[in-house]
Amino acid sequence: MIHAVLHDSKDTVAVAVVEGLTAGTELNAWIMDEDKIIHVRASQDIPIGHKVAMKDMAEGDTVFKYGVDIGRVVAPIKAGQHAHVHNIKTKRW
Repeated sequence: MIHAVLHDSKDTVAVAVVEGLTAGTELNAWIMDEDKIIHVRASQDIPIGHKVAMKDMAEGDTVFKYGVDIGRVVAPIKAGQHAHVHNIKTKRW
């Protein structure tokens, strides 16, 4: 089962595509551009449609989703954590 998708291997977050992803779940994440599955263990519940960190990120790091820079990390994020507005902000303002 695919739990999350990312487009590019440089993406630092993937999008949850199934409901009920709870902390401790071993996630199968599909890299679409390479047709490859990678794995990360969810350390928090991840709502469907939300982002999960695929690698550890420090404050100030750039976040990539779908191969695009979507913002910067404002609080450290560990692989498997929920990545959302509480730890990522746009660079636009």
